[in-house]
Amino acid sequence: MPAAAQQQAAVSDQAPAAPGRTTYAQKCSHCHGPNMVTAGTVAPDLRAFPNDEPRFTTTVKQGRNNMPPWKDILSDQEITEIWAFVSSRRKQ
Repeated sequence: MPAAAQQQAAVSDQAPAAPGRTTYAQKCSHCHGPNMVTAGTVAPDLRAFPNDEPRFTTTVKQGRNNMPPWKDILSDQEITEIWAFVSSRRKQ
């Protein structure tokens, strides 16, 4: 793929993550850290979350371990946008 096409693809891949970045900052960062790196809390490093959107969605909606359920707080659209942000920051 030519360099210009690669750059365009990278920009378009990041576009869906922008709304999720904002919602993450407002709703998730206090536990999961501003850059998805927690400072010694029990919240997991989301950069290492498996590439599994259904599992992510279920975990956010229903809660897990110390994480409360967010199904009554976040819309399906917001959860999808947060997933776009989280998955764009995954460790390779």
